Amino acid sequence: FVSSVDHMAEEAIISAIHYAYPDHGILAEESGTQAESSEFQWIIDPLDGTTNFLHGFPQFAVSIALKYKGRLEVGVIYDPISQELFTASRGNGATLNDKKIRVTSHKGLENALLGTGFPYYDQSYLDTYLETMKELMQKTAGIRRPGSAALDLAWLAAGRIDGFWEFNLKAWDIAAGALIVREAGGIVSDFENKDGYLESGDIIAAAPKVFPEMIRIIQEKVNNSNYLKR
Repeated sequence: FVSSVDHMAEEAIISAIHYAYPDHGILAEESGTQAESSEFQWIIDPLDGTTNFLHGFPQFAVSIALKYKGRLEVGVIYDPISQELFTASRGNGATLNDKKIRVTSHKGLENALLGTGFPYYDQSYLDTYLETMKELMQKTAGIRRPGSAALDLAWLAAGRIDGFWEFNLKAWDIAAGALIVREAGGIVSDFENKDGYLESGDIIAAAPKVFPEMIRIIQEKVNNSNYLKR
């Protein structure tokens, strides 16, 4: 779903960036890629959780990240309902409304609270996703699916959940959140335990002592399917 608010917000964000940094590149959900040759690239989701917004469900956010020479340098996620601003810059930690945040110190999956998102762009791998959810649900305190990957990652960084995973997202859904989680002490990877999550859209993010069990279970289910061969 796309609303007029998506387009208006994206235009306003890109206009502000171009005013300050006219030579920088853009990767945005609605307008695609601009100035691909630039070493700087802003990755923008003007409204992550559009379906929630259209239904009046108060779980949506603005997500903006900056890459320099292919590496994430800055991430910002803003929740306009709670007026919470999550930020991070590489090597300088993560903050929520200017106060430092850290992921939880939870040990393992037992009693952990996880976040996720249901398949959206392509439901051909729904069975594989449900297999991962079934196993993780049985080993944790519960799973939440609020509908905004950006906020799920921000909440993980702030210690509100212990882990998050999702299949086949887009770079603008997760770029800012991935950096914020890492700067808050969390681990972020794709399903092969590599850094290719912005390219594949497959992401696992968790507190350090929760991550090993999560990736073991997800890899087992994914490797027993044809998902990675898509």
